[in-house]
Amino acid sequence: MRFTDFTTFDLVLLAQGLGVNIALFLVTSLIGLMVGISWAIVRFYRVPLLSEVITFVSELLKNSPVLVQLFLVFFGLPGLFHIRVTPATAATITLSANTAAFIYVIAVSAIESIGRDQLEAARVFGLSRWQVLRHVVAPQAAAFAIGPLIALLVNQLQVTSLISVIGVVDLTKIGNILNMRTLKPFIVWTAVGLLYYAAAKLVALLGSRFENRLRAHSAWRGL
Repeated sequence: MRFTDFTTFDLVLLAQGLGVNIALFLVTSLIGLMVGISWAIVRFYRVPLLSEVITFVSELLKNSPVLVQLFLVFFGLPGLFHIRVTPATAATITLSANTAAFIYVIAVSAIESIGRDQLEAARVFGLSRWQVLRHVVAPQAAAFAIGPLIALLVNQLQVTSLISVIGVVDLTKIGNILNMRTLKPFIVWTAVGLLYYAAAKLVALLGSRFENRLRAHSAWRGL
C-alpha cells in the first residue's frame, strides 16, 4: 500500500462521514422518540400483557451492549430468517430500538413524577384519560424529561461511531481509511474526535436552548 500525505479532499471526506453520522442520529432519534413515547403511553394506560412485554424488551435493550445488538441485527437476522439486511438498515434498526428503550425509561419516570392528586383532581373535573394525558401529564412530563433526554441524545450521537464495524462509511470509517493511508494516527483521530465533540456540543447547545424556552413557557407567572 502506498502511503501519502493529507490532501484538501480529505476535509470533504471527513465532512461527508460526519454527515452520515448526523443523518443517522436524526433519523434514529426521531424513530426512537416516537416508539419510546408510545411505549410509555401503553404503560400509562396499563395495557395488560403488552406493558410487561415492553418493559422486558426495554430492559434487554438498555442492559446489553449496542455493538452486540448491532451484530445480532446485521448478522443474526439474515441467518435466522434468510433475509438481506444492509448495513444502513441494521444501523437504523439497532440505534432506533436502543434509543427507544432509554426514552421509554425517561418518559415513564417523567410521568410517574407527577403527583397522583393532580390526576385524581383532573378526573373529578370530568376529564377523560386521554385529556388527562394531553393537558395534565404531557406538559409537566416534558419539562421534567427534557434534561435527561438531551444527555441521552448527546450519548446516542457518540454511539453512532459504532456503525463503522459493519461497513457503514461514517466519520470513524473515514478516519480509519485516512489513518491507514497517511500513518499519522494522532492527527487523524484528533481531527475525528474534535468533529464528534463539535457535533455533540451543538446538540447540547440546541437542547439547552429548547429546555430554557420550554421551562420559561411552562413556568407559573402568578395571578
